[in-house]
Amino acid sequence: MVLRTLLFTLIATPFSANSVFAEPDFQGERDRMVRIQIAGSLFGRTPIKEKSVLDAMRKVPRHEFVPTEVKSEAYDDYPLPIGDGQTISQPYIVAFMTEALEPSAEDTILEVGTGSGYQAAVLAEIVKQVYSIEIVAPLGRRARGLLEKLEYNNVETKIGDGYLGWATHAPFDGIIVTAAPDHIPKPLIDQLKIGGRLVIPVGPEGRTQKLLVLTKQADGSTKTKELMLVRFVPFTGEAHNEQKR
Repeated sequence: MVLRTLLFTLIATPFSANSVFAEPDFQGERDRMVRIQIAGSLFGRTPIKEKSVLDAMRKVPRHEFVPTEVKSEAYDDYPLPIGDGQTISQPYIVAFMTEALEPSAEDTILEVGTGSGYQAAVLAEIVKQVYSIEIVAPLGRRARGLLEKLEYNNVETKIGDGYLGWATHAPFDGIIVTAAPDHIPKPLIDQLKIGGRLVIPVGPEGRTQKLLVLTKQADGSTKTKELMLVRFVPFTGEAHNEQKR
């Protein structure tokens, strides 16, 4: 009798291919990522405390921004390759840089280095408008398509040289740079509002760099604070190279 009852239950239960084979939403992984890697003090790191940043990190589907072959690693504590010699930063660094920018709901932010589009999506959850520039055309096109697919309608992207910023939409409340130049691009400082913040890694290619936050003063000068040592992919572009000569 027990066997018959069990067999009937199995047969009578509706079968849905979608319920069995649907892609997981990874919400549990995002929650653990935030709790352990970002809001926690893993490896002695400074915990991220800003609620808007933590909420954004819990919401944005990072697995959508990485290649299929590394999707299962999307919420692990390290950067991942995204093609064309570029990487997506580890989650903690994304959260740390976002918090350092001190974004608020009515801000307009410039991102230099769209990459996968993940940092832009995190910012889009917090601020009014994000403008993002990518110099590697295939990456820029993929990121634009993905951000549109995920309905981040407050992100506008373009392919171009981020060293020059995006003067059409300046001045910006904040600017975040996700590749490392060997000096701070003057056009970015010029396009920053008074009181605005520029978060940028600076240093030589292939070596340890300094993550800096610059705050623009009323007289146009900047006050600089060193946040941590990092290693980012190098900044590229004709304008950047011209300034090095």
